[in-house]
Amino acid sequence: MNEPIIVTSYDEQWPILFKEIGQKIRSVLGETALRIDHIGSTSVPNLDAKPIIDIQISVASLEHLDTYKIPLASIGFIYQRNNPDLTKRYFREQPGERRTHIHVRKSGSWSEQFALLFRDYLRAHPNECEMYANVKYSLMNQYQDERNQYVIGKGPIIYEIIQRANDWSQRVGWDLQCTDA
Repeated sequence: MNEPIIVTSYDEQWPILFKEIGQKIRSVLGETALRIDHIGSTSVPNLDAKPIIDIQISVASLEHLDTYKIPLASIGFIYQRNNPDLTKRYFREQPGERRTHIHVRKSGSWSEQFALLFRDYLRAHPNECEMYANVKYSLMNQYQDERNQYVIGKGPIIYEIIQRANDWSQRVGWDLQCTDA
């Protein structure tokens, strides 16, 4: 059974929830996690979103799975081995727990940088957030129970925004700030 797609107004609890989870992750991964960042729409103040906390963990290498899989399992995150995106390793919460997506990516990789640039650009451009939220609400109404279609439908707006983010990054000399956790 598919879970319905629900986009909600921004919740000021999202960054607090991230901090709690991020601290747990830091406590079990230590320096294996080069960065632990709140990403996705819940990481952008005042951006309406699906109420799912997305966390990106940057590691030196994806190849040593057990160095992060076993510690993440110890705090309740389950490795999703069938994830088709080979640029990351993906973990989810245990059944019955608050919806959380953990994306483990190689430090310095394009996919790691993409998520951080997208987030930072939206944080710096609140006007873009309203446009992005409007598209998400429209897609939610169109594809209520079709998560894959919802994700595909967001593609064009995400790539429009990332093109502007790329231009912005060059103008301002964007660089990564300190990790969130």
